[in-house]
Amino acid sequence: MEREQVGFIGLGIMGLPMTRNLLKAGFQVVVYNRTASKAAQMVAEGAQMAGSPKEVAQKSSVIITMVSDTPDVESVILGKNGVIDGVRPESVVIDMSTISPQATQVVAARLNEKGVHMLDAPVSGGEQGAIAGTLSIMVGGDAGVLERCRPVLEAMGKSIIHVGTNGMGQTVKLMNQILVVGNLNAVVEALVFAGKSGVDLEKAIAAVKDGAAGSWQLANLGPRMLKRDFRPGFMVDLMQKDLNLVTKAGDAMKVPLPVTSLVHQMYYSLQAAGEGKSGTQALVKVLELIAGIEVGQTKHT
Repeated sequence: MEREQVGFIGLGIMGLPMTRNLLKAGFQVVVYNRTASKAAQMVAEGAQMAGSPKEVAQKSSVIITMVSDTPDVESVILGKNGVIDGVRPESVVIDMSTISPQATQVVAARLNEKGVHMLDAPVSGGEQGAIAGTLSIMVGGDAGVLERCRPVLEAMGKSIIHVGTNGMGQTVKLMNQILVVGNLNAVVEALVFAGKSGVDLEKAIAAVKDGAAGSWQLANLGPRMLKRDFRPGFMVDLMQKDLNLVTKAGDAMKVPLPVTSLVHQMYYSLQAAGEGKSGTQALVKVLELIAGIEVGQTKHT
């Protein structure tokens, strides 16, 4: 079977290392990015540069989009000189951004009218997962189309799960974000509680992280909070974009999301304080301010 020619649109924090892994896996990749310097970096590593999403589509059988938000996806796929203007029948568009499930269904329908398949395949794992090629990928769309594209996705992720029809991949990604922020809030509360009590927090994390209370958030972001390391693996601004999608979807379905809504409001306070580009672990600063404690200063012998 002839290998897919891959197009990649969006070379940000996630997209650039994902493209690099496609090149390492031996795929020919055509790239487009609004900031041309990032595309030039990938060209230096073996990619071909395109001047527009339309040109990417003209030269590719599988076109991947990895951009910031719903309007960006709509623009690069359906807008002027967008993918839809250049895509060939039987090609596949894979949107790996995190966007509205409803908008995904609209975009898929427009592409289907031209005989083009679409998968919504958002990811979890952050920048480190993108660099390592170990992303978790949740896929909505036709199962047969997924199997066709599985070798492409395997170059970027280790867990590739088909979760249903178009839009369901995005729905599961929003479920993922509900779990992430709920668990992160629990980590923050636990550390501030234990720190205010006078516990050595490094020892406390070591004591509980392998038991029933253990989690990725605790094991990975807990120590970073103690070290005052708020560099982004995933930025507050991007999480807020996702939580906007979650709360809108919850409102539409009349599903109460009390903890998620609380964390959403807490992140607003971080954005107001100029912390939008910080990592999501900066959530600890909100509760620290209320409790009058900085967890990184809690040290004991």
